[in-house]
Amino acid sequence: QVQLVESGGGLVQAGDSLRLSCAASGGLFSIYTLAWFRQGPGKEHRFVATINWSGDSTNYADSVKGRFTISRDNANKTVYLQMNSLKPEDTADYYCAARSGNVGDAYTRPGVYDYWGQGTQVTVSS
Repeated sequence: QVQLVESGGGLVQAGDSLRLSCAASGGLFSIYTLAWFRQGPGKEHRFVATINWSGDSTNYADSVKGRFTISRDNANKTVYLQMNSLKPEDTADYYCAARSGNVGDAYTRPGVYDYWGQGTQVTVSS
């Protein structure tokens, strides 16, 4: 069983940066595919970014490419989401998710991930 705890959200202005963290406990962190999703009010979870077990393969939603960077520290069992040039449309609750092994091309689908954190709120004012 893996527990995920996000932190780092907050209220910022457009153009600012934030770094989200997701600390894991339990499980074999180094073999997990990790991802960040976000969910706006009344909306479904939407894919943001994913990183493979070794950290050498990443994928991003088109809406965040060039602004967000996902990274992981297997020694400290933590995944990060560096968010730069934030926009009001980035406002959402952000969740990290994990799944053991490779998820192939299904990385954008929330249903393929087995473990989820409780979320951290990000609000970007204009």
